[in-house]
Amino acid sequence: MDRLTEMEAFATVVDQGGFTDAAKKMGISKSAVSKHVSALEARLGARLLNRTTRRVSPTEIGLAYYDRARRVLNDAGEADALVTSMQSAPSGLLRISVATDFGVNHLSPVLGDFLSEYPEITVNMVLNNRYVELISEGFDMAVRIGELEDSSLRARKLTETSKRMIAAPSYFERYGRPQRIDDLNEHKLLHYSNASNGAVWKLTAPSGEKRQVRTAGWLTVNDGQSLLNACIGGLGIAYLPNFLYADAMAKGLVEEAIPDLPHEMQGIYAVYPPGRFTQPKVRAFIDFLVGAFAEKGPGTW
Repeated sequence: MDRLTEMEAFATVVDQGGFTDAAKKMGISKSAVSKHVSALEARLGARLLNRTTRRVSPTEIGLAYYDRARRVLNDAGEADALVTSMQSAPSGLLRISVATDFGVNHLSPVLGDFLSEYPEITVNMVLNNRYVELISEGFDMAVRIGELEDSSLRARKLTETSKRMIAAPSYFERYGRPQRIDDLNEHKLLHYSNASNGAVWKLTAPSGEKRQVRTAGWLTVNDGQSLLNACIGGLGIAYLPNFLYADAMAKGLVEEAIPDLPHEMQGIYAVYPPGRFTQPKVRAFIDFLVGAFAEKGPGTW
């Protein structure tokens, strides 16, 4: 006989308190349930149930075996559910956390195509500039930019963006243009307060040497677009990703501060809770974003 079926019959008898109710629960005859349990006891060489005319109860050995058997049956049920879930059409509410400027400029424009492709999914995209706790705050996933903090979350790289130090032409006219990294100590810097590195800029010298610039900012804000606006207004030098400054640079509103420096690259990631399998709605959205970003090309970001 099938070992899993024997386990199920025994566990159901314990759960239901008897063979008759167990048979109803399993949808088979009472004699079939009894046969499965007897075969299990014979194979194990132990009596698992105390049988009387009034009631059935597990023996001491039977109770210990029940605990393990129930775990095995639950795992088997989860395995079946996993396969069913992974083959089912993506559906349900998808809650996403994303930084405001990236969400407005790059996720919002492609959501229509995603929803058209997956009409059974509804999206709640929350735009904010703070680090959210995905599981405790009920998010299915987040899009994060830059170095990822150590955590149990799973991550998939969507694309990457380059970072440059930029300022308005009016700033350079007033304060001059830095020629090398050390010159930044004499300039007014604009910082993004939510960056994982705080007020530290990680730069690469033309020689390839890795450098860090740690200076107090003249202005610190927690929103990338506001930082760009301050930069355009001539308030100082900002260190921003390409997806924020590209249009402003194309219009001549900002220029690169030290053109000779290699561009720093930052990854853009989808992060989502750990687990043995990814929900179909999450997997569908991540796959969609990978395709959408690849279609635009890395220079866009």
